[in-house]
Amino acid sequence: MAEREEFAAQIADQIESFLLALRAISREGNGSQAVSLLLLEISQVLLAGARLGAQLDFQPREEYQPDVGPEADIEEMRLRLATMLDSVDTYSFVFDPYLPEIVQSQLSDDLTSIAIDLDNGLRHYRLGNVDEALWWWQFSYVNSWGNLAGAALNALLTVVAHDRFDTDFDETVEALTVAHEMLEEPTESPR
Repeated sequence: MAEREEFAAQIADQIESFLLALRAISREGNGSQAVSLLLLEISQVLLAGARLGAQLDFQPREEYQPDVGPEADIEEMRLRLATMLDSVDTYSFVFDPYLPEIVQSQLSDDLTSIAIDLDNGLRHYRLGNVDEALWWWQFSYVNSWGNLAGAALNALLTVVAHDRFDTDFDETVEALTVAHEMLEEPTESPR
């Protein structure tokens, strides 16, 4: 039992860290820095999810989920993220690779959906219901937030890759033309 409680405490710490960071990133409003920070935070929370997914199924004590109060109001955070992410907010991904259908989504929606799932389990944990928290985190990881986090991670990584490796084609052609002209020998020899 102590091992399970220690595991739950570690997961709760990772989740709380993610939620705090997500709120801070959305308040900061720096879109260029946000992409890299979100990439880091999603990667870290996916580690918590993978640890949950690797465990045998957790079982809640009761058949019905105990009430932990209303969900946090995160609409303001979602809107700030959407504004900050602007042109990279909308992306496409395949939700189920075994039934491939391209889905269009928004990072701001997916990040807040992940936050809602994680916060629900955290509220159970804070009320002392460790079994329910572990069950909820594992269930929602496998059924919802794990897939969304993976898709968001891929989208954010793609933004970083484009930023780092894409070059402006016209500038490249112009630079190559100038270099070629500089290196080119005259076609006619003076007589």
